[in-house]
Amino acid sequence: MDRGPTNGSALEKTLRITEALTAFGGPHRLAELSAAAGVPKSSTYRILVSLVEQGYAVTDGEGSYGVGLRLRALAAEISAERPEGIVELLEFLQKCTGQGVHLALRSGYALTCIRTIEGSRSHRTTTRVGMRIPLHATAIGKAVLAHLPPEETEGILRATGMAPLTPRTLTDREAFAAALRTVRERGYAVDDEEHEPSVRCLGAPVFDREGVPVGGISLTASTLLSTRAELERFSPALLEAARGVQRLLQLGG
Repeated sequence: MDRGPTNGSALEKTLRITEALTAFGGPHRLAELSAAAGVPKSSTYRILVSLVEQGYAVTDGEGSYGVGLRLRALAAEISAERPEGIVELLEFLQKCTGQGVHLALRSGYALTCIRTIEGSRSHRTTTRVGMRIPLHATAIGKAVLAHLPPEETEGILRATGMAPLTPRTLTDREAFAAALRTVRERGYAVDDEEHEPSVRCLGAPVFDREGVPVGGISLTASTLLSTRAELERFSPALLEAARGVQRLLQLGG
């Protein structure tokens, strides 16, 4: 079938671009994706922006696009031969700890939440599926930033401005750099009421096959119900769950 540049509905164009995005040899340049999908560059760009915002694609900000964590998660769920998929791992983590669990992926200069499982206690956070959340003020975000090249982390912080979302948000660059060193040393990050008042989180990164942090999972608790020490007791379980999610994502990659 001829894939002329004007052929197909918006949905068909999106599917063709997604197919091109997953082709071997990625990440791919905009022109390459446009040619492979048979979609004009302007339309390809608009669709890619939407895919990045939804977590199905990622971009380096310089014109190259790759497969996003949300798309990898879908592929992992389909291809995993054993029954315990990503959702089952997250549910098991919640049952073991009693805390809220979130899975989020990096989407440009922010994270996109793609799965939430509420804790067994009554407290609920404001984070919802599809919500974009900042990198600098969240546990998952700090876990991601800690494992990016320093110049990339600096570029993100400069672009976003490290806005103070609560009185406890880290906005001092030296203090933030020290916090990222601590993340690298212990393997997980802490958001201590930095994104939302009365909410404390632990976050562990998830890496792709090339060792790039593409997102992570977190445990979330109310500061009124759990101390920091009580929450950090669950860090081994969080890290083990992150490794499991990572293995499943890489199966689908």
